Amino acid sequence: MKVEEQKSFSVIGLAVRTNNQQEATGQGEIPRLWQRFMQEGTADKIPNRADQNLLAVYTDYESDQTGEYTYLIGARVTSTADVPAGLTLKEIPAGPYAILQSESGPLQQVMPKIWTKIWSMSAKDLGGERAFKADYEVYPPSFDPQNAQVPLHIGLK
Repeated sequence: MKVEEQKSFSVIGLAVRTNNQQEATGQGEIPRLWQRFMQEGTADKIPNRADQNLLAVYTDYESDQTGEYTYLIGARVTSTADVPAGLTLKEIPAGPYAILQSESGPLQQVMPKIWTKIWSMSAKDLGGERAFKADYEVYPPSFDPQNAQVPLHIGLK
């Protein structure tokens, strides 16, 4: 794991409000949002994409990992002048981010596992105290949901 200073950037995509307790039941919003994102071809509707990666952003935290947050699936953009109807624009703040890597495997197994690990990590282990402003996962165009290894960027204070 490493900590790196990152510049702010903008992401446009589909967003939903949820919490980890709801997601842990298996009846959460996140799997449905991914399904909708893929079925509606949302990635192709995002203008001014900076690259071909998809981002999953956790932002607008109510408190910490126990509270509500906004989950957005989208792409980094080079301009915020054109946000299509039905999509949401979010700004990822500049600052230090801890970068962790999930294990390789099926997405629905490796992502809950790495997040559970993050929730239990001390500020010392993480490289700083979590900011709870924005965290994000990066999915390259070649990612395979059955055998994924995902980098996570955790915002620090």
